[in-house]
Amino acid sequence: MSEDNQILTLYSLSDSTGQTAETLSKAAIRQFRHAQEIKYVPLPRITRQEQIDKIIKIMEQSRPCMIAYTLSIPALKEYIDQQAALFKIPIVNLLDPLIQTISKQLGITPPRNERGMMHELDEEYFKRIEAVEFAIKLDDGKDPKGMEKADIILVGVSRTSKTPTCMYLAQNYAMKVANNPLVYNVAPPKELFEHKDKCVGLKIRPEVLHDIRTARLQSLGLPAHSSYADFEQIKVEMDYADRIIEELGCPIVDVSHKAVEETATEIMYLRFPKPHSKELK
Repeated sequence: MSEDNQILTLYSLSDSTGQTAETLSKAAIRQFRHAQEIKYVPLPRITRQEQIDKIIKIMEQSRPCMIAYTLSIPALKEYIDQQAALFKIPIVNLLDPLIQTISKQLGITPPRNERGMMHELDEEYFKRIEAVEFAIKLDDGKDPKGMEKADIILVGVSRTSKTPTCMYLAQNYAMKVANNPLVYNVAPPKELFEHKDKCVGLKIRPEVLHDIRTARLQSLGLPAHSSYADFEQIKVEMDYADRIIEELGCPIVDVSHKAVEETATEIMYLRFPKPHSKELK
């Protein structure tokens, strides 16, 4: 904490949804989480000078404070810079330094499309939200009929990171991803075979899965000798899952000791071999 024990307030302004400003601001704030408390105030959809005037008045009463922004409208950027200087409020333009560096390297100036660009950002944002909602709705084998709308369907035994991988693909690529567990002696839904061209099998080494399941039981306060974490039972489950995956004829990703990001990247390459063909621009 600072000597006077005051809390810094960071106002994050955007003329769109504010997702970019929030991501960058919170990444910076996290660097100080053990040293100083910082209050974060998101202010999306700032499109008029009158809104900035009201914000400045509020900030006058909440010092120490600062502004971080991702405004794209030139007139608004100029105005907020002037007001911040006038009232001696620290201010940071989060995007322009990066844009200017790219522009210098390419030798071109980006088009000053004030609202068109933000409309594209809005579209990207809402596609991601829709994909996240889809992943939740079709998590863990729920609503098999919805698989027809999926871009990708993940299959595998329990604890192969199916759900977090679905969420990562939704949040970062706007992919609609369903997942279905392969449970020993439980027939998978017929919809899985109707859409096997969308499937990707997640495999894991038995000893790695044993450690993961044992840790899971311990975290829940349950005995580690449960059949859920029994090594021989795990091998039986995996043999069964292997047969289903072979029947589907789908590509396979080994998730042993892999971060979710690595697994997701490999899945995208397998399903969409052309680099970045489905990644949002």
